[in-house]
Amino acid sequence: METIVNKVAESGLITLDLAPYVHTDEVAVFDLKPFLFREMILKEKDYRAALQTYDWTQFEGKQVAVMCSVDAVIPVWAYMLAAAYLQPVATSVYYGTPEELAKILIQQHINDIDVTEYIDKRVVIKGCGDTPIPEAAYLAVTQHLRPVVKSLMYGEPCSTVPIYKKPTKIA
Repeated sequence: METIVNKVAESGLITLDLAPYVHTDEVAVFDLKPFLFREMILKEKDYRAALQTYDWTQFEGKQVAVMCSVDAVIPVWAYMLAAAYLQPVATSVYYGTPEELAKILIQQHINDIDVTEYIDKRVVIKGCGDTPIPEAAYLAVTQHLRPVVKSLMYGEPCSTVPIYKKPTKIA
């Protein structure tokens, strides 16, 4: 009787699933649109008055994307004022859409990965799963791990696409 050998298990591959690095907490949005006169013009005096009476508690402990959902010229100081009010209550404040913020957050989580366990290892970045992973995450993990790994692949251990292989040193 022939013994079945699991070549994948014996290959020494480490699989890295990016799903745990996807930010799952709610991203709140602070939109400047309601503060605009006729959805076109920001009046400084009115804006300042509105910010003073605004209910900032809705952003408590949240990641906040600050944006304007209409095509209007917004002075830079308007975003700065919003950030000044948000900073004491929000976990963090970013400029951009919620989708852009999600990309920033996953990149930050990936950059926090301790690379020591991947030094000179053969790593497969998991390609399939139930959690949608933005393309930006795959770029971020490649940049983060490439300097330390022996090889980097994409897919599943049984079917990988080679991405990077450290050159062998010639003596």
